[in-house]
Amino acid sequence: MATEQSFQVRKLQLSDKGKGFIDLLRQLSVCDPISDEDFEARFQELSSHGDDHLICVIEDERQGKIVATGCVFVEKKFLRNCGKVGHIEDVVVDSGARGLHLGKKIVEFLADHARSKGCYKVILDCSSENKAFYERCGFKEKEIQMVQYFV
Repeated sequence: MATEQSFQVRKLQLSDKGKGFIDLLRQLSVCDPISDEDFEARFQELSSHGDDHLICVIEDERQGKIVATGCVFVEKKFLRNCGKVGHIEDVVVDSGARGLHLGKKIVEFLADHARSKGCYKVILDCSSENKAFYERCGFKEKEIQMVQYFV
């Protein structure tokens, strides 16, 4: 594995499907196989939102493999003078690349993006096991997460 300094955060590219992007997402949650056509359709749909929905990745260029990812989307509100809130989601680092501070690089990149889009805050949900990591990234615990699944 290359040194931490050689890893650059960039926007997701269509070609990243072939570099293990979906396999990486499987390390986070359920992610069924996605055809190239469905991947491209979703990629184009998300791209149509411009900077209001950003998926970023880190590629280990020596291996041609995506080793970290995360996304942020901007919610436009009426609160706080029609303010905006950034929502960070789907942060995952490949099990073979953990300990290189790639997760922190991803989270900082996403938070900086939300700030640059005029968000007054950025929020995320995480498991209790990941709480300390996000605290090291500057987040603090606030209130309670609730969920209702439909499938």
